[in-house]
Amino acid sequence: LHRVDRRQRQMCIRDSKKRQRVKKSILMKLDGTDKKLINLLQNDSKQTSKQLSLQLNLSVTAVYERIKKLEKEGVIKKYIAIIDKEKINKSFLIFCHVKLLQHSKEFLSNFEKEILKLAEVSECFHVSGDYDYILKIHTSDMKEYREFMVTKLTTIKHIGSTHSTFSIEEVKNTTEIKL
Repeated sequence: LHRVDRRQRQMCIRDSKKRQRVKKSILMKLDGTDKKLINLLQNDSKQTSKQLSLQLNLSVTAVYERIKKLEKEGVIKKYIAIIDKEKINKSFLIFCHVKLLQHSKEFLSNFEKEILKLAEVSECFHVSGDYDYILKIHTSDMKEYREFMVTKLTTIKHIGSTHSTFSIEEVKNTTEIKL
């Protein structure tokens, strides 16, 4: 009898976890007001609920509740400040393509674990094509980038080759996804 109770509890726990995964994977239906609110917040997330309510023709409470719902559902992940890279002396932008020696799970997970530790890397994408990863790297200049390559990036195990491309001018750079 005790064994049956434990099995039932384990099955309930497994079913609960499965329901949670399914629930998280369901897309939230966004109405026109939600989309307009998201666009406004992407443009300036420091706007008050009052300012947003005037633009959306809603009450302050309705705007607040919509924002909380969007946060709870994970549509809004976080709020950030976008920094002027020139003012912090990190305007030298590099896109570095990285090819691993082989595509084994061990090599991929080791590389990804190590990349997360590198402050110079602002973005890392696992991609298809000739290279396995594309890194977006910010440094102050070529000398700092060379130092980064020699002392940090190329010390990561299982890197077969790298190819770097340097930004000449930023034409478009946005975090907004228009809805």
